[in-house]
Amino acid sequence: MSAIRTSIDHMTPGVRRRAIVAALIAGALLGLSSGGANPAAEPAAAPSTADSSIAIRNFMFEPMSLVVAAGTKVTWKNFDGEPHTIHSIDDAFRSGALDQNDTFSFQFDKPGTYRYVCSIHPQMVATIVVK
Repeated sequence: MSAIRTSIDHMTPGVRRRAIVAALIAGALLGLSSGGANPAAEPAAAPSTADSSIAIRNFMFEPMSLVVAAGTKVTWKNFDGEPHTIHSIDDAFRSGALDQNDTFSFQFDKPGTYRYVCSIHPQMVATIVVK
């Protein structure tokens, strides 16, 4: 920190002012990009009141984040030629292996954030927020 202070002390007032403004702008941009809500953890969309569906395509859950109202039934359908599972991180729900065109449904009665993964392909992750 003292090296930064020494560098600032040797700047002309105009250069010092520009350096401070640049630092403030950089800090504000960093705060906007990382200080806000994590979109994967809590999507900004309004909760859905109708039953919802999630497609499994190309080794991804679509959508990767979903906001629903409590009491909503969510149905996953596997469109891939490979089997997939739906397994919540907190063990609130878990499907068996879903082959192509198989479905799995779960009704979300309790508000909260539910992160889930395909236990066969752990790079496949998504989130459901129940309001």
